[in-house]
Amino acid sequence: MLKPILLVEDDARDLELTLVALERSQLANEVVIVRDGAAALEYLQREGEFAARAAGNPAVILLDLKLPKVNGLEVLQAVRASQELHSIPVVMLTSSQEESDVVRSYSLGVNAYVVKPVEFKPFITAIADLGMFWAVLNEPPPGSVRATRRGD
Repeated sequence: MLKPILLVEDDARDLELTLVALERSQLANEVVIVRDGAAALEYLQREGEFAARAAGNPAVILLDLKLPKVNGLEVLQAVRASQELHSIPVVMLTSSQEESDVVRSYSLGVNAYVVKPVEFKPFITAIADLGMFWAVLNEPPPGSVRATRRGD
């Protein structure tokens, strides 16, 4: 079974474009969508509306920086502080090019920081490449359960 991709995005346009890009990359992974940082933490910790979800971590978290309720940096900090979650790859996917955001993200342990391209085609390409790398090509840390890909 393939691990899902957790997409944490509050902007409707960016959400739609990201889903189109992931679909075009032909990934078979389910994409779980949450619209704020509090919901992301509930999903990851299997609490609230996600209390009954199956155990297991996503293949990758695509995390917007500027989110309602709990911002992306706070979500990242909680993920890295958790023994159960700390090895999940986290990609900050944001429109912020502020140096302080980049520095803070890396200091908290983000795996990659990607600035969302403004134009449609570069945006689609960037997201498709991210999805392919983190969900298919990336080798998880030792001790992690690797999901089986189609054809393996």
